[in-house]
Amino acid sequence: MKRFWKEAAVARVEGGWQVMLDGRAVKTQAGSAQIVPNEALAKALASEWAAQGETVDPDSLPLRDLADLAIDVIAPVRDGALTHLLRYGETDTLCYRAEPDEPLHARQLEVWEPLLRAAEARWDVQFERINGVIHRPQSPATLIRLEQVLAAHDQFTLAALTTLTALSASLVIGLSALEPDADAAALWAVAELEEVWQADLWGREEEAEVRRSRRFAAFAAAMRFGELARS
Repeated sequence: MKRFWKEAAVARVEGGWQVMLDGRAVKTQAGSAQIVPNEALAKALASEWAAQGETVDPDSLPLRDLADLAIDVIAPVRDGALTHLLRYGETDTLCYRAEPDEPLHARQLEVWEPLLRAAEARWDVQFERINGVIHRPQSPATLIRLEQVLAAHDQFTLAALTTLTALSASLVIGLSALEPDADAAALWAVAELEEVWQADLWGREEEAEVRRSRRFAAFAAAMRFGELARS
């Protein structure tokens, strides 16, 4: 798509804020009004549009995509979105460890356990740790509490969380990324522990490294979107 506007600005509208391209209100890719909850997020979205060259690069609009996800996908089926996220809590990557006699197990304890214990303290839950890959359910009390934590977030934060959780395969990492003092690089290192372990063991591939870099960029963008949505 060719760039068709000169100025990207924001305006207060009924229900929130909206990006204006030469005075025309931006819509979602599904045709809905792309109204976001605050000026800070609207300005960040406008900056993405302003930074476009003569041709629009869809890959350079991650915040736009997350806003569309919130409006077109999350909002209409909020309960379904919560159920989808809760499944990651049922099978959270951080709870599944290598066997105790494997070197990877010690590394998982070192890197994963502090984050998991912090999450338990923050939300007053108890996660079941599993050695191996055979599924073991989390307790009903833990899942009920996690559902309460998820339900407290609005559709825009849930959009960020959906992306964060999918990229990390961990609800704990996703929710931790929403904390005020969250460090994107540190959390991504937690999420990528097993992949990096295997790469160090068998050798790194350029294509895999590029893919990992792109995934981290998406993770960081989702963190920023979540922060802006709550500002």
